Amino acid sequence: MMEKTVTVSNGAGMVYAEKEPDNTLSPEDLSELLAAGTKEVHEKAESTQFVKDFLRGRIRKELFKLGAVALYFTYSAMEDEIERNKDHPHFAPLYFPNELHRREALARDLEYFYGADWQDQVSCSSATQHYVDRIHQVGREDPVLLVAHAYTRYMGDLSGGQVLKKVAQRAMKLPPTGEGLDFYTFDAIHSAKAFKQLYRSRMNELELDRDTKDRLVVEANLAFQFNMEVFNELEEIGKTIQEEVLDAGMPVHGATDGDINKCPYYAAKTAASGGSAYACQLAMAVLRHPTGQVLFAAWVAALAGLAAWYLM
Repeated sequence: MMEKTVTVSNGAGMVYAEKEPDNTLSPEDLSELLAAGTKEVHEKAESTQFVKDFLRGRIRKELFKLGAVALYFTYSAMEDEIERNKDHPHFAPLYFPNELHRREALARDLEYFYGADWQDQVSCSSATQHYVDRIHQVGREDPVLLVAHAYTRYMGDLSGGQVLKKVAQRAMKLPPTGEGLDFYTFDAIHSAKAFKQLYRSRMNELELDRDTKDRLVVEANLAFQFNMEVFNELEEIGKTIQEEVLDAGMPVHGATDGDINKCPYYAAKTAASGGSAYACQLAMAVLRHPTGQVLFAAWVAALAGLAAWYLM
């Protein structure tokens, strides 16, 4: 088998290299069980209105800010519990604070959006509190389940999250230097792909029996459910906010006069899925649209980034 060397730090500032075999994963590997076991709920999460609007670039700035608040409380809870359990044998190999931890980055984003007194202006919402309570519970009572929460959040951040960063930056006309989007920036990770491979290999090397692996799959599904509750809560809040939608996405299906050939989403999705000559024809139609000329590549990248979750 071919091997490659992945160089990372161990979270304490030390740098080391380890060889990672390029071999075929077993269906019994934890990373494979989690990917397969969360596929259905992952698709449901992507189908929530909040996520669909985000991917289209239809972003309400106030909702984006509230989403960052929810993430701040979620990651604060998770990283508190990770620190508490960093020496636990079932989590220690996945302890990468320098590379992965997001609380400080989110604090910078909130200061950008709310000002220096941001902590006095934000609070934990009801749906987020349910998520936070569960994270603290498993951290205290069953730390191995933290693996499911870390996997669900961090691996997603390194995958589709990078596409969402570009969409949000464009839609809200945020500075090109990245202010307000520190959450999506992983300065200590030079190759997201290589790091995810390393992280998955560490997960697969954990000495866990099948019952524990099954419990981790259940917990990962629960984590997705908590995320969907937060998305749905934001969607309900959005109904009460009178604010112009910042639209950097593609025209919706209703703007095609019933002709699916004019639908840029359909063309992009067809092309991204493997494509026939017909898909190419539709893609060309998109590129003739003024907005499509700018955003077609970004939309295909979004689909590919989300699909990449299932290959983790």
